[in-house]
Amino acid sequence: MIDKNQQFYHVYNKFTMLKELVHFHRKQAGLSRRQLAEIAGVSETVIYFLEKGKETLQWNIVAAILHALNITITFQSPLMREYEKSKSADQL
Repeated sequence: MIDKNQQFYHVYNKFTMLKELVHFHRKQAGLSRRQLAEIAGVSETVIYFLEKGKETLQWNIVAAILHALNITITFQSPLMREYEKSKSADQL
């Protein structure tokens, strides 16, 4: 079981990775913050906040930015196989 400090550290590292990933992809695409904002349909300030690691952005806004940069998210869990089986069974 993960204690609260480990959980905070894990989440903090994910936010750090996300801000660095967005910044890297934006630079590699040769986009300014303004250009990325226009493509993603968000404000330039939101791009700035995300690249600075603000943790309170709305999920749909983050998803739009990731989509604009062609970044996908994969969910992982020790129970993922069981989850996928249950979803397959539900569709039968």
